Amino acid sequence: MPMYMFQARYTAAALKAMVDNPQDREVAARPLVEAVGGKLHHLFFCFGAEDVVALIEAPDDMAMAACALAVGASGAFSSGATTKLMTAGEAMEAMAAANKASAIYKPATG
Repeated sequence: MPMYMFQARYTAAALKAMVDNPQDREVAARPLVEAVGGKLHHLFFCFGAEDVVALIEAPDDMAMAACALAVGASGAFSSGATTKLMTAGEAMEAMAAANKASAIYKPATG
C-alpha cells in the first residue's frame, strides 16, 4: 500500500482544548485511518510550521483523500497537506524510467 505524510496545523481553539484537557490524538486518529482501509504508522507532534505529522499507509489516493477530507471537515485544523511518499526502490524505478524517457524528450531551445 502507498505511504503518505499528512501534516497539519491545529486551530487555536483545538490547541486550547488539548491544553485544558490533555488527550492522545493518535488514539482518535487511528480509527479514522482504519475506516478508510489504512494503517496509521506514526503520529508526531512537532516544532515548526506544522503541529502534527502523521505517517499513513492507505490503499490508494482516494482512501487517503477521504481521510484528509474528514480531518479537514472536523474544524480542528487551520491547514493541512498530504504528500505521497516513495521508497528508495520506487524512486530508483522512476529514475530508470526518466533515463529512458529523456532520450526522446526535446527541450525548448532559444
